Amino acid sequence: MKHKTRIATAIAAALLMSAVHAQDASQAESGETKSKTLQAITVTGSHIRSVDVETSQPVFTIDRQAIKESGLTNLNDILARLPSAGTPDITPQDTLGSGMDVGGRYVDIRYLGATRTLVLVNGHRWSTSLGGYTDISTIPVSMVERIDVLKDGASSVYGSDAIAGVVNIVTREKFDGAEANVYYGSNQKGDGQQKNADFTWGYNTEKSSTIISASYQDESPMWDRTRDITRYAYGPRHPDDGLGTGPWGRVTDPRAPGTQGAGKYNEQGQWTPNQYVVNHGSANTGNLDNYHFYDGNPGDLYNANQIMTFRAGSKLKTLAVQERYKLTDSITLTGNATYSTRDTSSQLAGYPLSTSGVPTANLVIDPNNAYNPFPGYETQFARRTVELPRITWANSRLAHLDVGAQGYFTFLDHDWSWDANYTFSQTNVRQITTGNLYLPNVLNAIGPTTMLDGQPVCADATARAAGCTPWNVLAGPGFTSSSQWDYLNSVSIARQQSQTDDVSVNAGGGLFDLPGGTVNIAGGLEHRREKGYFRPYGPDSAGLTTNLASDPTKGRYNVNEAYLEVDVPLLRDLPGAQELGINLASRYSHYSSFGSTTNNKYSIRWRPIEELLVRGTYAKGFRAPALQDLYAGSAQSFESFLDPCDSIYGTAASTSGVASACAAAGVPTGYRQINQAGQAVGPNGGQTPIPFTSVSNPTLKPETSSTRTLGLVYSPHYVDGLDFTLDYYDIRLKQAITYLDANQVLSYCYGQSISSYCANITRDSTGQIVQLYEGPVNLDAISTAGFDFGIHYRLPATPFGQFRVGLDGNYLSKYQQSNGPGTQPSNMAGWMNGTQALYRLRSNLQVDWQYKQFGAGWTVRYFSGLKDSCWDADTECGNPNYTNPVYAGQGMAQKGSVAFNDAQFRYKTSWNGTLSVGVNNIFNKKSPFYYNVSFAGSGSPPLNPQFDIDRYFYVQYSQKF
Repeated sequence: MKHKTRIATAIAAALLMSAVHAQDASQAESGETKSKTLQAITVTGSHIRSVDVETSQPVFTIDRQAIKESGLTNLNDILARLPSAGTPDITPQDTLGSGMDVGGRYVDIRYLGATRTLVLVNGHRWSTSLGGYTDISTIPVSMVERIDVLKDGASSVYGSDAIAGVVNIVTREKFDGAEANVYYGSNQKGDGQQKNADFTWGYNTEKSSTIISASYQDESPMWDRTRDITRYAYGPRHPDDGLGTGPWGRVTDPRAPGTQGAGKYNEQGQWTPNQYVVNHGSANTGNLDNYHFYDGNPGDLYNANQIMTFRAGSKLKTLAVQERYKLTDSITLTGNATYSTRDTSSQLAGYPLSTSGVPTANLVIDPNNAYNPFPGYETQFARRTVELPRITWANSRLAHLDVGAQGYFTFLDHDWSWDANYTFSQTNVRQITTGNLYLPNVLNAIGPTTMLDGQPVCADATARAAGCTPWNVLAGPGFTSSSQWDYLNSVSIARQQSQTDDVSVNAGGGLFDLPGGTVNIAGGLEHRREKGYFRPYGPDSAGLTTNLASDPTKGRYNVNEAYLEVDVPLLRDLPGAQELGINLASRYSHYSSFGSTTNNKYSIRWRPIEELLVRGTYAKGFRAPALQDLYAGSAQSFESFLDPCDSIYGTAASTSGVASACAAAGVPTGYRQINQAGQAVGPNGGQTPIPFTSVSNPTLKPETSSTRTLGLVYSPHYVDGLDFTLDYYDIRLKQAITYLDANQVLSYCYGQSISSYCANITRDSTGQIVQLYEGPVNLDAISTAGFDFGIHYRLPATPFGQFRVGLDGNYLSKYQQSNGPGTQPSNMAGWMNGTQALYRLRSNLQVDWQYKQFGAGWTVRYFSGLKDSCWDADTECGNPNYTNPVYAGQGMAQKGSVAFNDAQFRYKTSWNGTLSVGVNNIFNKKSPFYYNVSFAGSGSPPLNPQFDIDRYFYVQYSQKF
């Protein structure tokens, strides 16, 4: 009697404490052949419908029950637990980010960035922003039936963006009755509470199926000041590093060089004026006797983290409606509509106001201002406005509509299917920012004064009539009235819209029969239009406020595509070839923005024996430039960087070629980079006192990729319920669109002597950088390879219940990145690389137990150790001479591995309810300190953004009616 096994592959959710079924999964069957009456389905990664879900591609599925049992309520958190998932470009911890995408939730597969993972809902593209990001928080979890994760290139099937993989979120097709879910969770510190509720109602008749769902999610903010690891910019071991401009007025002596007591000449003969800080609490700022010499004492500086959010608060409301109507026996009409609105808020410390930090205005204290300690001189100053924190509130509204029809017919004596769909997605974002300063009013308030009724007043009568009163800006906190803050404050309102219109038609079915089965074909056409705009606040764009300036953005492009896919089953039921088949796919895409591209894919599946499946693919892929890449207006940002020309910590200190290039650019001998606090930087550099400028690039070309996979799936017939999976992958990305940052521009100029990059840098006579242009280019080459593996065993039932054990993991053998022309690729696998923690090994071990109405699960999430940059050669440094591929010359410090343990207990009531309680990170494991973590994008260094911040408790209840 023949024994047939449909083999379980990679059970996706590396996070789940219970049954997580792989798309390839199957159970042991009798010797009977598959029934012809089984319903054909479309497998993620292919347009060909089949009754056999075993494919030549590694597709993982997280089912609805597994989502509930994870104790997580956001799709991005669930997907982030996959061993192959990296840190998205933007996370909820990105409080320093100022873009319109901040606040959304994104997914990153293979450490290749969120824009290189395609997100689908029921096989159709979800809404993307101007930057190409897909916010998966707008997809209601209550409607999700399962999540398919294809960790393979699929541009030949779906088009652009499917380089690292595809996430296909499949919603419920039928639901009869009602269901309500409530959830509450909190960190051990009592912050970051999550309060969720959703209600779903469904009704089925012979012809129709209707589902309506409403959900509400409320995530409370978390603050940097509440934990040691986030309380300071570089963590508790270096509390005085990273401090910024203080709230007490600091002035620079304006008197002529050589004036006695006004400064001194350094060894190179350059004049260095003295700086003074007003004595804390003194309001008599017009008298220099009330000042002390400024030498960078931490007492005169400010820890901005004490007033910043670590994770922004968020509230999300979603309403979704889905309808299926059987028009005839062979035609079904489909439609679903989703509307969501999300409110987020984050807070930064008050603005570090300074003369050098505002290049658009002559921001000095007027010679005739009553509060000027140097009467008769224009006086440069610095002072952080801590009384007026910068608060950003954003409202994002998504409207998504998908309507279509699908049906079946007979052609060439085989079954065929077809579908036609129209998808509309529009996202509108409104962002309000307060706490910045309106510069014309600031200039009035620190401008000339006169005496009126014995009190200093603004000399300009028109300004007085508009509410101007002299601002004692140097006095520090407590000496500026609320009415004066109202006069100085700027309220910025910016808007962004992105819209997708997509029309597609598809058809497929059997052509003819071979000994191995039916040759199937699928083909289709698609037309898509992407458009959008960004409208900044006018005064911000004009440089009239301290908010980062940006220009308007507007753009669109059209895409016309055609694809063809053929599946050929060559052999079946032969010795050494129980199954042998190939799949070929090709997609032609024409973009109005750059031209045409054709991408092919070749796949093979071979079953030498019933228990073993061998599968492999080779695919070409691409990612088209996003609207923001091509058409964005210039925008400003404050950069954290280390100037290679710095004479102590820059590469000029150890590399003669860089030193010569810096000297040729006019950088004086002994030059030291100055941070926002007016002090020389440390070994990790510092944040620029003035904003740099980013620009778009309309000449960008698409990224291109090649993907190779080879896998084994083994399910031995002699151990029922045991499955093994092993998949090798190799992804090579060329012409990667890279947003150059300050470190890269400086490296290309001074390290590689590329003149085009030197033209983007402007320095003043002291060597300080006063302007630097950044932007996207087709520059990087990335090559990554590794193994996904899984072992799953459903033990035989016992009198004590049913046990399941699962292990899923990823081993990263290579992650090479060439960061620009002339650079040699470095293997950064095993390093903390800015926003990405490139673990050599990451795995999840799950044990689940079910007995009658009781259930419990335990999950261990393991992260291997990482190499990180030394703080300096003598501090937190295991090997100062190690070749550092991330920051050259900074050595290496090895950080240990981390394992988080999660537990959950479940109870099913007799009235059709389920109560679950759980603890994530039950042992309150803490993150090592990583100094390579980027300030912008991922979150708050030195915390690894993928690690739990705290022990987390939750309780959830589900009731079916």
